[in-house]
Amino acid sequence: VRIDPLTSQVIGWIDLKGILSPKDDSETVDVLNGIAYDAKNDRLFVTGKFWPKLFEIELMGQGTAESKRSDLNF
Repeated sequence: VRIDPLTSQVIGWIDLKGILSPKDDSETVDVLNGIAYDAKNDRLFVTGKFWPKLFEIELMGQGTAESKRSDLNF
């Protein structure tokens, strides 16, 4: 969820269902639990427990339905 720090209003959501490809999703892959925000470039990095990749998510303006994603292999 994206929250406006001045108003505390929810201004956006990111749905990460299906972010891992079927070949990267295995029995050892667990929950998404790593989130880091880069304020200078307004983007997120996400990964999960035992995930083989770190994903960079470029945040778009309000009302944008999709985000540009790129994955970085470990």
